[in-house]
Amino acid sequence: MESSNVAATSTRLPGLDTLRALAILLVFAYHYQGFVSGEATFGLASELGWTGVDLFFVLSGYLIGHQLLRTAASPSGLSLPRFWARRLLRTVPAFWVVLALYLLFPAVMGGREPPPWWRFVTFTQNIQLIPGTAFSHAWSLCIEEQFYLVLPLLVAIGVRQRLPRWLGWALIAAGTVAAMVWRHHLWTRYGSIAGGEIAGYYPNVYYSTLCRADEFLPGLAIAMFRHHQPLLWQRALAHGQAWLLAGVVAVGTMFAALSAGYYTDEVGYGMAMTTVGYSLMAWAWAVLLMAALCPGSALHRWRVPGAAALALWSYSIYLTHKPLAHIANNLLMAQGVDRTSLITVAVASLASLLGGWLLHVLVERQGLALRDRWWPDARPGFAAQGVAQPGDKLGSIS
Repeated sequence: MESSNVAATSTRLPGLDTLRALAILLVFAYHYQGFVSGEATFGLASELGWTGVDLFFVLSGYLIGHQLLRTAASPSGLSLPRFWARRLLRTVPAFWVVLALYLLFPAVMGGREPPPWWRFVTFTQNIQLIPGTAFSHAWSLCIEEQFYLVLPLLVAIGVRQRLPRWLGWALIAAGTVAAMVWRHHLWTRYGSIAGGEIAGYYPNVYYSTLCRADEFLPGLAIAMFRHHQPLLWQRALAHGQAWLLAGVVAVGTMFAALSAGYYTDEVGYGMAMTTVGYSLMAWAWAVLLMAALCPGSALHRWRVPGAAALALWSYSIYLTHKPLAHIANNLLMAQGVDRTSLITVAVASLASLLGGWLLHVLVERQGLALRDRWWPDARPGFAAQGVAQPGDKLGSIS
């Protein structure tokens, strides 16, 4: 989202918009089950909608990785202060508005008392987060902001020290394996109902930076592939339909595996799905991301109705959808409307959509205008590439 709204609207990549829209819809379906209906209202999307987080992380890994590598190779070079300033103005204004509402009206917004405000401001709220506290879904935004802090430093060090490119691939492999090993260790402590320590699964595994940060790496790997292997990249782009078929099969396979083995009643979380499932789900989404980037792929060409708008508003929808759905449900229940009814689905969905749009227009867009006025993008022609556009802050979801 490094260009103006007007310039970017005509250069958006439909495939990326479709994936963003899919991610926010999955997360909405998951949260709707947990905080409104109490049942799988949207079927498998309700049960496995949390995987929309993985998709957002993969998209962020690609977009931010591509932006950093492109900037580092430009004549102006990579400016860390400029990057961080632009990121903060992209993220913070809308986040702070919603945070203020949660701090002032936690019960109305749909949760227990939130953690201390400084945990949100420093983006450390995800550390040992207790499920059910107010604004708990900001956990993934915290991990994203931590990613935005660390990755530019690594890229800057690599450029300054002229480190070999193979080292980047080695770090991606090592990071993925390390996350799997760490998750397996934590599963032995918190994965089983026996002993009662399963209550620590979410604070120590699901919300943990060390357990989830490897999900950015598949997207980063695609960005590195694009920049470091341009000839192979062009060859890969020629097989869009094959990437699409492989992506659909990969995601479908992971959905089937997660549905069967992620969590078992009276047993606990599955060892395989905890150890390798998070990583494999992210790599499966990455295959679909490759399809979205291939000009010959149907995913790249098709403009799904409404996907561009959902992608553009996805960050603001993410911030507001849980409290607005909760408020809509409470108002309807006070009028005798059952929380599982289609009326509740329609009203809660519409409230989430309108609330996200309103936050985007009144706050998010103003932050972008200030960002482009104070720290304009120094890369010539970047806005015309359709790589980072309104909605490129993919949001921390869930």
